[in-house]
Amino acid sequence: MKNDKFSHLDETGNPAMVDVSSKPMTVRIAKAEAIVILGDQIMKAIANNELYTKKGPVFQTAIIAGVMAAKKTAELIPLCHPVGLEDCQLSIKAQTDRITILAEAKVTGKTGVEMEALTAVSVAALTVYDMCKALSHDISIEVIKLTEKSGGKKDFKRKQA
Repeated sequence: MKNDKFSHLDETGNPAMVDVSSKPMTVRIAKAEAIVILGDQIMKAIANNELYTKKGPVFQTAIIAGVMAAKKTAELIPLCHPVGLEDCQLSIKAQTDRITILAEAKVTGKTGVEMEALTAVSVAALTVYDMCKALSHDISIEVIKLTEKSGGKKDFKRKQA
């Protein structure tokens, strides 16, 4: 039973890694975003786009955690290919009622880095939660999404809302 709808299932319906051996090597870039709502008490503590708790600088720590997670994506997502990640950049921007975490991952390879970018923002958001929960549990991770990808079979760019 060949399954053409799900790329991670083999002909018998069992999970399988996608064979990328015949794909061309291209520069592949993926961007992802996470939105974290921190609540008024925590948002008031942000100064100069940084937040400090007893655990240290929250945003700087979250950026490091996101990069580390991106590098370990294939260890966390069962059928994800290990890639030689060439670059992973994260930034965190505070707005009046939320923070936005952005990641861009890049590789020259046969498979994309969407999962690396998504893992980066996810772990960065969880790190923010962990470092701020002593101040307040009024924290929610609202959105995690791929915003853009290029270099593979088809490019993607999410329309702005």
